[in-house]
Amino acid sequence: MNRVYNFSAGPSMLPLPVLEKAAAELVTYGSSGMSVMEMSHRSPDYEAIIKDAEAMLRRLMNIPENYKVLFLQGGASTQFAAVPLNLIGRTGKADYVVSGQFSGKAFKEAQKMGYDVALAATTKEANFSRVPTLTRDMFRPDAAYVHICYNNTIYGTKYADVPDTGDIPLVADMSSCILSEPVDVSRFGVIYAGAQKNMAPAGLTVVIVRDDLLDSADPQMPTMLEWKTMAENGSMYNTPPCYPIYVAKLVYEWLLSIGGLDEMKRRNEEKAALLYSYLDSQNYYIAPVRPDSRSMMNVTFVTGDAELDKKFASAAAAAGLKNLKGHRSVGGMRASIYNAMPREGVERLVEFMKEFAAANPKA
Repeated sequence: MNRVYNFSAGPSMLPLPVLEKAAAELVTYGSSGMSVMEMSHRSPDYEAIIKDAEAMLRRLMNIPENYKVLFLQGGASTQFAAVPLNLIGRTGKADYVVSGQFSGKAFKEAQKMGYDVALAATTKEANFSRVPTLTRDMFRPDAAYVHICYNNTIYGTKYADVPDTGDIPLVADMSSCILSEPVDVSRFGVIYAGAQKNMAPAGLTVVIVRDDLLDSADPQMPTMLEWKTMAENGSMYNTPPCYPIYVAKLVYEWLLSIGGLDEMKRRNEEKAALLYSYLDSQNYYIAPVRPDSRSMMNVTFVTGDAELDKKFASAAAAAGLKNLKGHRSVGGMRASIYNAMPREGVERLVEFMKEFAAANPKA
């Protein structure tokens, strides 16, 4: 069976060379005589895998030495609780920016714990069609951290620049944009990301945390959520998500082989420009996101007719363009064009959009 173009927001498609290498090594990894899925995480073979994965990620993202890299379980949603538990002890206060569903969930999770958390800014009134414009004076000077979602998967928005929070550590959920372009890690106190969009299969979460923030945890927090414990144990306080870490290593190898994040950014900008240029050139489809907040990874659009949107998603799937239906909370369509999506997939999507518009005139 031929592979389709998979526009899923996550779990998403992986680079074909990664899948092929994983398939070749599935039954027997190297000279171990066993699959990575079978080997002990304490074995020399697996310890080499996880150490190589960290080294490659550090190289790709140019992660400074004073940051720890953690390979964890639980998804980014678990970090909604882990972030305040690990950081609130600095001052007892935290500020949140709500620019979509996941940043809203993170805010509610911190509130639920009874901490002093404030809503610094939101674009809910604009139906999250843009990200907020942020300035230092919007944050409390004694906040332990400021939390943002850097790319909003559901609404298709992204910060064009890293917000300036001054001396307050910036915490960013980068689940749907990590590794899509270079970022200055030193501008952040913490970066965390679920891996199933741009990095690996579901089951792995990466946390990148500055060393000086590892001693601010709530003393009552569960051990499994404590970054310091995980850092001191090399992400192996318990059995880590072994196979997703191995696949992440293969993804890092692939990214390095094509030229790193500078080349990945070039490719992603090219793909996004193809799709946005078409959307801006016609009036059949509507792109709801303000141009200065547009995501390179998640492109949302609608026809303005819910039944027509449903027909589009169904017809696209039949044409081999899968998972274009928008999130259930907003409807419409969403094309997630992560790193692994080739240019040809976006070209085929634009071609199909033209064909559909010609065959289905609006009333």
